[in-house]
Amino acid sequence: MVIDGKVVGHGHNRRIQNGSAILHAEMDCLESAGRLKAKDYARATLYSTLSPCDMCSGASLLYNIPKIVVGENITYQGPEEYLKSRGVIVDVVNNVECVKMMKKFIAENPELWNEDIGEPVD
Repeated sequence: MVIDGKVVGHGHNRRIQNGSAILHAEMDCLESAGRLKAKDYARATLYSTLSPCDMCSGASLLYNIPKIVVGENITYQGPEEYLKSRGVIVDVVNNVECVKMMKKFIAENPELWNEDIGEPVD
């Protein structure tokens, strides 16, 4: 997450490492930024490798983050249209490296991927 050209928070998906149900990268980023004032969030841009899921999108809306830059939304697309309907600028880059990285992860870790995006795991 960047505010006024300065990185104020960063995150990684840490659900497995921390045994967490919620630590997607965006949530970890918000946590690493710490408590900010509403006026700070209002100037923030959240950068995400992948289109944010419902949970992460909701957190962005809760804190009124006005812009989200998405590395790719080919392997997964969260509620981008809903974010836009709420006034959030959603800039989808569809970076080739992000797509390649996510496709590789999904192919190598289908159970983790399904768990991460809330798909039933048999």
